[in-house]
Amino acid sequence: MRRSISRQKREGGNAIVEFALVATFLVSLLMGTFSIGMTLTRSVQAGVVSRDAGAMFMRYVDFTLAANKNILVRLANGMGMTTTGGNGVVVMTQITKIGNAQCIAGGLTAGTCPNNGRNVVIKRVTVGNTAVFTTSFGNPSAAILQSDGTITATNYLNDASVRADAFSSVMTLNDGEFAYISEAYFLTPEINMPGYRDTTYVYQRNIF
Repeated sequence: MRRSISRQKREGGNAIVEFALVATFLVSLLMGTFSIGMTLTRSVQAGVVSRDAGAMFMRYVDFTLAANKNILVRLANGMGMTTTGGNGVVVMTQITKIGNAQCIAGGLTAGTCPNNGRNVVIKRVTVGNTAVFTTSFGNPSAAILQSDGTITATNYLNDASVRADAFSSVMTLNDGEFAYISEAYFLTPEINMPGYRDTTYVYQRNIF
């Protein structure tokens, strides 16, 4: 009996060490599961924002108006986005492919049309914090964007900043065809795990 009690006391110390080693692993696993689960939740919400924004943008809802911007902010409730700042941004882009017919309609010839044969941005509207994300589908100069986000034919036929060459790897457009793209990007600092998952974010894209 005395030997049994003595052995149990010695083994009690080993159990504490074993538990500490296992707990370290389990806590990390639990935190990782929580972070990934929250990322999935945020990703689903970002998908809803991107899809609805794109569907409305395609139907020519004017997102330069404050009332319409507030619709997107309400859709992104809990994501920390405001109409001009916060943790997120929604970028809406209309793209077309320039062909000979578009050049001629703009008063140019095929040989004197700088953007002939290229995908170009003809409308760009952004809601939220433009500093957190830059789209790869063209970045038109602010000087050529009109108040409603559109770009005149003279500019999208000639200006190099409207080119959206990266879009050709996503979708092939025929000359004169249009594509409407909505991109939603949100930082998720509430689920950061310093040293493991820093500067987390979610991104969703829809094309109509």
